[in-house]
Amino acid sequence: MSVQDEPKTTEPSWGKRADLDVLNRDIRRIDGPDKVTGRAIYTHDIRLPNMLHARILRHPVPRARINAVDVEAARRLPGVVHIHIEKEPGTEVRYSGDDSVIAVVAAETPEAALDGVRAIIVDATNLEPVVSPEAAKKADAPLVNYSRGAESNVTGASESGDRNEIEKIFEGAAAVGEVNIDIPVQHHVCLETHGHVVDPIERDGFVHIYASTQNVSGMPGQFRGPLERDSDGIRVLTPHMGGGFGSKFGPGLEGALAARIARETGRPVHLMLSRPDEFTMAGNRSGSRQRLRLAADESGKFIAVDLDAEKLGGQGNGSLPGAPYRYDVDNVSSKIVSVKTATDSNRAMRAPGHPQAAFGMESVIDEVAYALGMDPIEIRKRNLQSPIHHRQLDAVAKEIGWADHPNKTQHGLPENGIAVGIGFGVAGWGPGGRASQCDVTVNPDGRVVSATATQDLGTGARTYVAAIVAEELGLQVSDVTARIGDSQLPPSVASGGSVTTGSSAPAIKDGAHQMREALEAKLEPVLGAPVGGYEWKDGRVRVKGGGDDQSLSWKAVCALLREPLTVRGQFKQSLYRGNIHGAQAAKIEIDVFTGRIKVLKMVAIQDQGLPLNRMALRSQINGGMIQALSYGLLEERVFDEQDGYLLSENLDHYKIAGCQEMPEMISLIDDEDERESVCGMAEATIIPGHCAIANAIYNACGVRLTKMPFTPAHVLEALYGKI
Repeated sequence: MSVQDEPKTTEPSWGKRADLDVLNRDIRRIDGPDKVTGRAIYTHDIRLPNMLHARILRHPVPRARINAVDVEAARRLPGVVHIHIEKEPGTEVRYSGDDSVIAVVAAETPEAALDGVRAIIVDATNLEPVVSPEAAKKADAPLVNYSRGAESNVTGASESGDRNEIEKIFEGAAAVGEVNIDIPVQHHVCLETHGHVVDPIERDGFVHIYASTQNVSGMPGQFRGPLERDSDGIRVLTPHMGGGFGSKFGPGLEGALAARIARETGRPVHLMLSRPDEFTMAGNRSGSRQRLRLAADESGKFIAVDLDAEKLGGQGNGSLPGAPYRYDVDNVSSKIVSVKTATDSNRAMRAPGHPQAAFGMESVIDEVAYALGMDPIEIRKRNLQSPIHHRQLDAVAKEIGWADHPNKTQHGLPENGIAVGIGFGVAGWGPGGRASQCDVTVNPDGRVVSATATQDLGTGARTYVAAIVAEELGLQVSDVTARIGDSQLPPSVASGGSVTTGSSAPAIKDGAHQMREALEAKLEPVLGAPVGGYEWKDGRVRVKGGGDDQSLSWKAVCALLREPLTVRGQFKQSLYRGNIHGAQAAKIEIDVFTGRIKVLKMVAIQDQGLPLNRMALRSQINGGMIQALSYGLLEERVFDEQDGYLLSENLDHYKIAGCQEMPEMISLIDDEDERESVCGMAEATIIPGHCAIANAIYNACGVRLTKMPFTPAHVLEALYGKI
């Protein structure tokens, strides 16, 4: 293989959208057939010769003193090969999560491993669980904040503004809104749980790890310690993965345990978390308690905001941006603290902290709007600087039917127990773009390979890895093979914060551009035109303005090569632009007798620069709306506060939205965004949907739901005395 290092004659650009043949169109996912037929291989599917299966044993409550751990019966079971005690007698389980793992068992079969876990006898004295913020804040609460030097479970206070001055502004305001928000912890609900298959047997200079990860390039370095091996000798493979949503950037305890067992036994080890393990120790979106007040003048201009908030991140610090969220307010005071509990630490989850912050802000805005008798659309536009948000709000309002809606400035009333309402919310995000690389290879027989280590979390990255090259070389997507999910390929970024597209796509484009110019240099002696003087379209290369006698088929061009030609593309800042905007609307129906909410329709619009694949873009917008709907209506982690048991440890008891909850969904691509650049966008789509649903409930019947999820019980509690 040769590597082309000649300098390019021009800088790559995405070009005008009207001139594109592949990009900015609907492209079917190239991995779709493999996924729907079951041919796609996930980490959970990996089976290697002589492989062990491992399971972990957790203590079922967050805090306990371990008196004894008896593994003798488990060791005698047929098939059990390896047992390691993680919590020795005399130690304590300090919190529900990694620290609650008592032992790990490896066996010849999954069934034998589970039998081994069940045979272990643990004698423990359970301690006060401290799973709620109320328990953590009691004067005599046990200290479950294990940060160095900690003296309280309430920590990390962040304060801004002069509250006394803010109070004076509130006193003279034309309207004041106040909400007391209660947001529960949400699970990531990755359909493929966290886990790895670790193969310690060296092949071609590498030990191999199959990982369900968002960070293929970064994982070898993180396994260096557990494997006691230099990262250059570790190869991580993620051919497909079943979702991460921010929770799968590192090996986790489960990866470290699998690596240690593999190292000690010399055998491949398969360790994937069970769903209860996943919900106990694989992270979450933090909960939040917020008291938020907003003041406005007679024109609807916001003049002050005051926030008092608690972040509920378990052993983590939680996540919550300060006030005001997205809107322009000159006078701000806030105090935000973290309340530590003996539960699993929060991790990043799509737009960390932003859905929580948006819920408070969007809720209190409608309170102020109705107090002033203003249209919720107009008051938002008055307090959002960007004209992009203005046009997006107008677009979703038109699509949802706001013009014909009877109650715009005050809430409606039910008829025969049924009320219908419409609500709105906005979003924004600053997706990054940073160093990534991509190798583009053309073979003499016409085969084309686009290769980068990036992972496809189910978002469609694999498809644009091929599509960008196909666009540049005038080919079909099916003519290009995309290779991803291998740490030995050119490095890419971890997929988080919607950075993948903004980082990988410019590198792929740069590689494709280099390849086109390298091939044009070889065409010059044949067709006579210099580099830049050719058109690449429909599988042919033609001299610009020339006839058929000045063109060659793709196969003929490749035949000019004596060996495969490879170029390496680099991230180009000029091909990326961040800063995105979005707006959503929801229409709901509420039965005030039963408390049941039915979402009738959701509309979302999103900008993102150049759409690489319009079908995938609409899919991502739909996915964001679905996750927001599920967050708003159903999802809630529940502990038994007295004994500490996790009551929502599986998908029978932790509800997520299914077909029954799906409304009509309209995904709009903001084509007025004409930036000739790319960026990620999916993070923003999850932010405003649940806010719009809550505002639609308020619009329907005047009941402000400030406690999530919006279950019938919470609805009836809020309705009591009003209907």
